[in-house]
Amino acid sequence: MIVFLLATTPIQAQQTNANPNTLTAELQNTTAVDEDDTALSSTEQGHVQLPESFELDRRTWRLQKRREALEATQFKFQLRTYYFNREKFDGSRSESMAIGGWAGFKTGYFLDHIAFGVTGYTSQHLFGGEKNDGAQILKTGQDGYTVLGEAYVDVHFTDDLDLYIGRKEYDTPYINRDDSRMTPKTFEAIAFQGKIALGDTDESLRYGGGYFSRIKERNSDRFIPMSEDAGATVDRGVYTAGALYKRGDFSFGTIDYYSPDIINIAYAEAKISFKVSQDLKPTLALQFSDQRSTGDDLLKGSSFSAHQFGIKAELPWRDALFTAAFTQTAGNTNMQSPWGGYPGYTSVQVEDFNRDGEGAFLLRAGYNLPFLKGLSSYALWVHGTNPDGEGQFRKDEVDLNLQYAPTEGLLKGLSLRVRYAVVDQHGGDVKNNVSDFRVIASYSVNF
Repeated sequence: MIVFLLATTPIQAQQTNANPNTLTAELQNTTAVDEDDTALSSTEQGHVQLPESFELDRRTWRLQKRREALEATQFKFQLRTYYFNREKFDGSRSESMAIGGWAGFKTGYFLDHIAFGVTGYTSQHLFGGEKNDGAQILKTGQDGYTVLGEAYVDVHFTDDLDLYIGRKEYDTPYINRDDSRMTPKTFEAIAFQGKIALGDTDESLRYGGGYFSRIKERNSDRFIPMSEDAGATVDRGVYTAGALYKRGDFSFGTIDYYSPDIINIAYAEAKISFKVSQDLKPTLALQFSDQRSTGDDLLKGSSFSAHQFGIKAELPWRDALFTAAFTQTAGNTNMQSPWGGYPGYTSVQVEDFNRDGEGAFLLRAGYNLPFLKGLSSYALWVHGTNPDGEGQFRKDEVDLNLQYAPTEGLLKGLSLRVRYAVVDQHGGDVKNNVSDFRVIASYSVNF
């Protein structure tokens, strides 16, 4: 099994979000991220041609290609400040404030085929005592960290086929950056991505695959085995492979993640849009996830299986987007997403609504405010049903989001975002509702 891959641009802040060149952005119908995230996204949070002439001697030609590759080097920089405050059902609190971000570069292609990428990440403590640990914007114990999160080689075979080797960011439904704290998850992997044009200009097949051996969590400075991150005490990686067919406003894709003796996760999604008028183009999307133990059942010590079905409808109208979604989970255990943000349509700021037997209904309204370009907001409500597990109770969540992210002018690259969520649990020994408050400010520069 393997993974869809493409170089991602880590200027985003919350969610998942979207590089239009990544297979998974289309597979999930999401914007993989979040500085580019606007109210019109309904989801929660890199070629050079061959030389035309070979008349120069080989040494001169190589020097010229090196200069061209260096001149084509792209730099990325983001400064991010994050305040996180969550009060839990038992009355305890997680509270932290940090400053950090990342800086890195990717070269052009040396001899038209080899490029290198490097990115360093950091998060440093500003506020928060050890008793209020758990915000995941700093290391355990409220300590800062710095890590070389990306160090990879991009082997460019053709305009439609690349191979990536080393530490890198990726965005797929179950292996992704999950960039909803200070720094994203990155992975040690060897993976490829390709594209095949199928006759018509708007018809294509994108495919990818790879092997992921280790992961750096969002608030960590070290890489650990993928199986250890999932909760096992052995060293196993993840094989993943998938493809996405796209024609016009219709797409269908599937991807599989296989970790020997740990877990197999299969995911499929279809999406289609219907143009009713110039201002009205509704979209319908379907998703299905299946998870089950593999081999010697080393993750939980016994076999397990679970699956979730989801349906989502979006109705854009001028500067507004209205969304309704439903998901249903079944099996003999809760769904899980150890290597990235959960892709379910009803997964929101705090809750994923993916417990065994749990159904969830989502209503969401987003709006690009007209009086200030780049200012957007959304509100959503998720109603969960009773899960099957003992000691688990029905939950509802309400989220509010306000973001200012100008796309042009002197403030381009700036993102200011305020997020607030309330989770109400109906039953059990709870002292109060969960309240989750976040303020994220970032400034990104690519050149």
